[in-house]
Amino acid sequence: MQRKYLGFSAIEIMVVMAILVILAMIAIPSSLARIVKTQVAGTIPWADVATEPIEQSWKVNKTLPPDNAAVGLPSPEKIVSNFVTSLTVKDGAIHMTLGNKVHPKIKDKVLTIRPAVVEDSQVVPIAWVCGNASPPPPMVVKGENMTTIPDEYLPQSCR
Repeated sequence: MQRKYLGFSAIEIMVVMAILVILAMIAIPSSLARIVKTQVAGTIPWADVATEPIEQSWKVNKTLPPDNAAVGLPSPEKIVSNFVTSLTVKDGAIHMTLGNKVHPKIKDKVLTIRPAVVEDSQVVPIAWVCGNASPPPPMVVKGENMTTIPDEYLPQSCR
Protein backbone atom coordinates (compact mmCIF):
# COMPACT_ATOMS: atom_id res chain seq x y z
CA MET A 1 0.00 0.00 0.00
CA GLN A 2 1.26 3.47 -0.90
CA ARG A 3 1.46 6.24 1.62
CA LYS A 4 0.09 9.69 0.68
CA TYR A 5 1.91 12.65 2.06
CA LEU A 6 -0.21 15.64 2.88
CA GLY A 7 1.21 19.15 3.29
CA PHE A 8 4.23 20.98 1.95
CA SER A 9 7.83 19.90 1.89
CA ALA A 10 10.53 21.98 3.58
CA ILE A 11 11.88 23.04 0.16
CA GLU A 12 8.49 24.39 -0.93
CA ILE A 13 8.12 26.39 2.29
CA MET A 14 11.66 27.81 1.91
CA VAL A 15 10.90 28.92 -1.69
CA VAL A 16 7.74 30.72 -0.55
CA MET A 17 9.63 32.39 2.31
CA ALA A 18 12.39 33.54 -0.08
CA ILE A 19 9.79 35.12 -2.37
CA LEU A 20 8.14 36.91 0.58
CA VAL A 21 11.50 38.23 1.79
CA ILE A 22 12.33 39.59 -1.68
CA LEU A 23 8.95 41.33 -1.91
CA ALA A 24 9.41 42.84 1.56
CA MET A 25 12.88 44.11 0.62
CA ILE A 26 11.33 45.93 -2.35
CA ALA A 27 8.33 47.35 -0.45
CA ILE A 28 10.00 48.63 2.73
CA PRO A 29 12.39 51.19 1.16
CA SER A 30 9.67 52.68 -1.04
CA SER A 31 7.34 53.16 1.91
CA LEU A 32 10.22 54.62 3.93
CA ALA A 33 10.83 57.30 1.29
CA ARG A 34 7.13 58.16 1.33
CA ILE A 35 7.20 58.56 5.12
CA VAL A 36 10.24 60.86 4.94
CA LYS A 37 8.63 62.96 2.17
CA THR A 38 5.49 63.30 4.26
CA GLN A 39 7.54 64.52 7.21
CA VAL A 40 9.34 67.10 5.04
CA ALA A 41 6.03 68.28 3.59
CA GLY A 42 4.68 68.57 7.14
CA THR A 43 7.34 71.14 8.02
CA ILE A 44 6.42 73.56 5.20
CA PRO A 45 3.32 75.06 6.88
CA TRP A 46 5.44 75.76 9.95
CA ALA A 47 7.15 78.56 8.00
CA ASP A 48 3.87 80.51 8.04
CA VAL A 49 4.85 82.08 11.38
CA ALA A 50 7.46 84.11 9.49
CA THR A 51 5.93 84.60 6.02
CA GLU A 52 3.38 87.25 6.96
CA PRO A 53 5.87 89.64 8.66
CA ILE A 54 8.33 89.17 5.78
CA GLU A 55 5.62 89.95 3.21
CA GLN A 56 4.63 93.03 5.20
CA SER A 57 8.23 94.26 5.32
CA TRP A 58 8.56 93.89 1.55
CA LYS A 59 5.26 95.59 0.86
CA VAL A 60 5.93 98.59 3.15
CA ASN A 61 9.71 99.07 2.95
CA LYS A 62 10.79 97.06 -0.11
CA THR A 63 13.33 95.35 2.11
CA LEU A 64 13.53 91.87 3.52
CA PRO A 65 14.19 91.39 7.24
CA PRO A 66 17.72 90.29 8.14
CA ASP A 67 16.86 88.07 11.14
CA ASN A 68 14.23 86.71 13.53
CA ALA A 69 14.19 89.84 15.68
CA ALA A 70 13.34 92.04 12.67
CA VAL A 71 10.13 90.06 12.11
CA GLY A 72 9.23 89.89 15.79
CA LEU A 73 10.11 86.24 16.30
CA PRO A 74 12.01 84.72 19.22
CA SER A 75 15.46 83.17 18.81
CA PRO A 76 15.59 80.29 16.28
CA GLU A 77 15.83 77.46 18.83
CA LYS A 78 12.61 78.61 20.54
CA ILE A 79 10.50 78.01 17.41
CA VAL A 80 10.03 74.24 17.48
CA SER A 81 7.50 71.56 16.52
CA ASN A 82 7.42 67.78 16.18
CA PHE A 83 9.59 67.97 13.05
CA VAL A 84 11.40 71.33 13.42
CA THR A 85 14.17 72.07 15.95
CA SER A 86 14.73 75.68 14.85
CA LEU A 87 13.39 78.28 12.44
CA THR A 88 15.77 81.02 11.31
CA VAL A 89 15.00 84.08 9.19
CA LYS A 90 18.04 85.32 7.28
CA ASP A 91 17.71 88.08 4.69
CA GLY A 92 14.07 87.18 4.06
CA ALA A 93 14.71 83.44 3.61
CA ILE A 94 13.29 80.99 6.14
CA HIS A 95 15.59 78.12 7.15
CA MET A 96 14.06 75.26 9.12
CA THR A 97 16.30 72.68 10.76
CA LEU A 98 14.57 69.32 10.97
CA GLY A 99 14.76 67.19 14.08
CA ASN A 100 12.80 66.00 17.12
CA LYS A 101 10.53 63.23 15.75
CA VAL A 102 11.74 63.08 12.13
CA HIS A 103 13.28 60.08 10.44
CA PRO A 104 17.06 59.80 11.06
CA LYS A 105 17.76 60.26 7.31
CA ILE A 106 16.62 63.91 7.52
CA LYS A 107 17.55 64.73 11.11
CA ASP A 108 19.59 67.96 11.33
CA LYS A 109 18.96 68.69 7.62
CA VAL A 110 17.78 72.16 6.55
CA LEU A 111 14.79 73.12 4.40
CA THR A 112 14.83 76.67 3.02
CA ILE A 113 11.79 78.62 1.88
CA ARG A 114 12.74 81.79 0.00
CA PRO A 115 10.71 84.77 -1.14
CA ALA A 116 10.39 85.42 -4.87
CA VAL A 117 9.58 89.02 -5.74
CA VAL A 118 9.09 91.29 -8.73
CA GLU A 119 11.74 93.84 -7.85
CA ASP A 120 10.19 96.87 -9.52
CA SER A 121 6.67 96.25 -8.16
CA GLN A 122 5.87 95.94 -4.48
CA VAL A 123 2.19 95.48 -5.30
CA VAL A 124 2.81 91.97 -6.65
CA PRO A 125 2.56 89.54 -3.72
CA ILE A 126 5.57 87.47 -2.72
CA ALA A 127 5.65 83.90 -4.05
CA TRP A 128 7.35 81.43 -1.74
CA VAL A 129 9.90 79.05 -3.29
CA CYS A 130 10.57 75.84 -1.42
CA GLY A 131 13.95 74.09 -1.42
CA ASN A 132 15.61 73.77 -4.82
CA ALA A 133 12.57 74.86 -6.86
CA SER A 134 12.77 77.66 -9.42
CA PRO A 135 10.75 80.88 -9.13
CA PRO A 136 8.01 81.74 -11.58
CA PRO A 137 9.24 84.18 -14.23
CA PRO A 138 9.82 87.21 -14.04
CA MET A 139 10.24 86.87 -10.28
CA VAL A 140 13.64 86.92 -8.58
CA VAL A 141 14.43 84.76 -5.56
CA LYS A 142 15.91 86.52 -2.54
CA GLY A 143 18.00 84.93 0.20
CA GLU A 144 20.37 82.01 0.19
CA ASN A 145 19.15 78.45 -0.41
CA MET A 146 20.61 76.40 2.45
CA THR A 147 18.53 73.25 1.75
CA THR A 148 20.53 70.12 2.62
CA ILE A 149 17.75 67.54 2.22
CA PRO A 150 18.43 65.17 -0.70
CA ASP A 151 16.09 65.72 -3.68
CA GLU A 152 14.66 62.21 -3.33
CA TYR A 153 13.07 63.24 -0.01
CA LEU A 154 11.81 66.66 -1.09
CA PRO A 155 8.17 67.04 -2.14
CA GLN A 156 7.69 67.68 -5.87
CA SER A 157 6.99 71.38 -5.23
CA CYS A 158 10.44 71.76 -3.63
CA ARG A 159 12.56 70.28 -6.43
